[in-house]
Amino acid sequence: MNAADQEPAAPPGVDLEHPSVARVYDFYLGGTANWAIDREFGKKVLSRFPLIRPIAKANRVFLHRAVRHMVRLGVRQFVDVGSGVPTMGSTHQIADELCDDARVVYVDNEPVAVAHSQMLLEENGDRGRHAAINADLREPDELWQRVREIEVLDLTKPVGLLMIAVLHVQQLGPDGTDMGPSAVARFRQLLSAGSYMGISHVTSEGVPADYDTQMAELKALYDSRSSPVIWRTHEQVAELFGDFEILEPGLTWTTLWHPEETSRMAPSITFATPNESMIWAGVGRKG
Repeated sequence: MNAADQEPAAPPGVDLEHPSVARVYDFYLGGTANWAIDREFGKKVLSRFPLIRPIAKANRVFLHRAVRHMVRLGVRQFVDVGSGVPTMGSTHQIADELCDDARVVYVDNEPVAVAHSQMLLEENGDRGRHAAINADLREPDELWQRVREIEVLDLTKPVGLLMIAVLHVQQLGPDGTDMGPSAVARFRQLLSAGSYMGISHVTSEGVPADYDTQMAELKALYDSRSSPVIWRTHEQVAELFGDFEILEPGLTWTTLWHPEETSRMAPSITFATPNESMIWAGVGRKG
């Protein structure tokens, strides 16, 4: 996949005119589900902000930790919204390390992400327990109905809803407004009592002072070449949890969230200070 003429044909519906957030993220994590347009953009980002790769990996490790922690709390079914391309340990692989009955539905609106998820599940998944569907975060009721229809999960019972590194990609509606917060509010309503919701979100608040210029450049790059992004404050990310009880240690940097839950699949990542990870992370419980 190093030369454009050696790359496989893209699945139907894939936009190769613009870099995809999901495919660029896959490139940061060392995956192969990306095209020249994505790698070119990713390399440009890395040349200006080389820490983006360990930041992306630390965020993925948070996903691992959140899944493991929810499993220990009794969660046996997950909906991974904005799941992206399956790489560096997927939700069902992490859950299956601790139990053999976890059920997972992956959801994304990026054709490559869905196609690769389906391929992964065909190779090492269980059709009765795992599925991947194409649906849009901005349409919570339709998405939830799609999950219900495939009959992998029982949505009347507690679910672990994962929204990892997806809400800082602006979920723009027809009028150009960001529908992310209202969509999350609707998901909170749809979840049954006893469910959990995990969120991670990029911020420009509280990060090292020398990040300011780089983060402005990073946002400008994504806004102009890929998908518009938004950096929310700690308070704004906390508001996404509504009245959910945020589990200890609260909404914190990815590197500080339950490090004891680190999976054997996780890479070793070191930052000079936790705030270099640049992402707020937390899990909330619906009473």
